[in-house]
Amino acid sequence: MTETLEKSAAAIVGTSPVSRRFGRSDGEAFKRTMARIDELGLKENLLELETQGYTVVPVLSAERVERAKAAILRRVEKQTGRTIDPDTATSADFQGMQYQHYLIFDDPVFQEILLEPKPLALMSYLLGESCVLSSMGCHFRGPGGMPLPFHADGAADGLMSSVSMVANCNYALTPYSAEAGALAIVPCSHLKQRQPSAHENWSAGGETIADIMARNPAQSDLDTIEWELPRGAVTLTINPGDAVIWHGNTWHGGWRRDLPGVRMNLAAYMCRQHMLPQERRGDDRYPEVFQRYENEPRFAQLLGEKTFNGWREEGPDFSPKKFAPVGLFD
Repeated sequence: MTETLEKSAAAIVGTSPVSRRFGRSDGEAFKRTMARIDELGLKENLLELETQGYTVVPVLSAERVERAKAAILRRVEKQTGRTIDPDTATSADFQGMQYQHYLIFDDPVFQEILLEPKPLALMSYLLGESCVLSSMGCHFRGPGGMPLPFHADGAADGLMSSVSMVANCNYALTPYSAEAGALAIVPCSHLKQRQPSAHENWSAGGETIADIMARNPAQSDLDTIEWELPRGAVTLTINPGDAVIWHGNTWHGGWRRDLPGVRMNLAAYMCRQHMLPQERRGDDRYPEVFQRYENEPRFAQLLGEKTFNGWREEGPDFSPKKFAPVGLFD
């Protein structure tokens, strides 16, 4: 009788979501994360992430950059029904910025980029090994329009903390400069743990961007406004293939493009496993993609296949196929 009770108790403990955490240490995940950062030569980048709230890492080869650009152009040209020359396009071809969403399954190059080791190591430091891809898209920007207002990707005011709940990896696919519509960042702003105010944002002629937009100016007027960066902000003048990784609290925005051609990036936005991703995970329409990466367990993790929460009437899955983190780094 006693032996039967002991076996029953062991079975219960083995399936308990609480008891399954016993014996696991977040410290081991931290050691793995730091060892990976050391192995990849990212210690200085990690210091920049902690102190400045962002870091820049050269990552993508020229070949991979061109493949990503070609795939994005195919998407945009299909949407617009016109051919867009990335070097000479005018505002008549494509004006301002439009986000091209859900690129992960558009082309194999996006899946390859998702698994780039260096950005992934820094993202794991910020969000834990169990982090999930929230969204992957391109902020496709032609000449004219408005700058992207400064903001933090993290939660609303009052919900931020020093711990990053989301983080962004922004790959430059075309050269970045102010005239070309570059990304701009406010160093150390992640320490403020709040969103920027209207007076900490773009301004022009003594007016805030909020004041200007309240007037609902004509598009032709928007194209002539001389925008001024917020105090302390820096423009990232970087090269195609460079990746900018930043803490979810870091304030950032983007310049209007004033040159012919288009500005292309690839934003791999990630979140902690307990958060709801921007894109719906569990997309089973592309089995061949998951088959391609069946020997890369991190891919399934990033695409939400191992997330513990999210069950229906079948209830939670307590098998090793699902994983729930216990700390900041696992």
